[in-house]
Amino acid sequence: QVQLVESGGGLVQAGGSLRLSCLASGRTSSINAVGWYRQAPGKERELVAAISRDGSSNYVDSVKGRFTISRDNAKNTVYLQMNSLKPEDTAVYYCRQMFSYTNPSILFGSWGQGTQVTVSS
Repeated sequence: QVQLVESGGGLVQAGGSLRLSCLASGRTSSINAVGWYRQAPGKERELVAAISRDGSSNYVDSVKGRFTISRDNAKNTVYLQMNSLKPEDTAVYYCRQMFSYTNPSILFGSWGQGTQVTVSS
């Protein structure tokens, strides 16, 4: 079984940057794809970015050019570098193991506590 723990959130002004980390433990060799999701108050959870084992990635249109997902397999960690942050990026961010980085619907495991990102205007 795989456990994922998110960290790195915080309060930042609009235009600022944050880097989120998703640390995996357990059967990490079984991890194929990992996605970063977010949920803002009153909104549904959405996939922000996903990355495959070999580093291929996808992004939701609203973050393209601003966010970068990456992974360090040696450290069992997936990162989400977030630049040029906007107030609308405010949400709780979660990472989750995916069946495929191109399919946001097939997920493994369960949702963790997430990490809060708050962007002030």
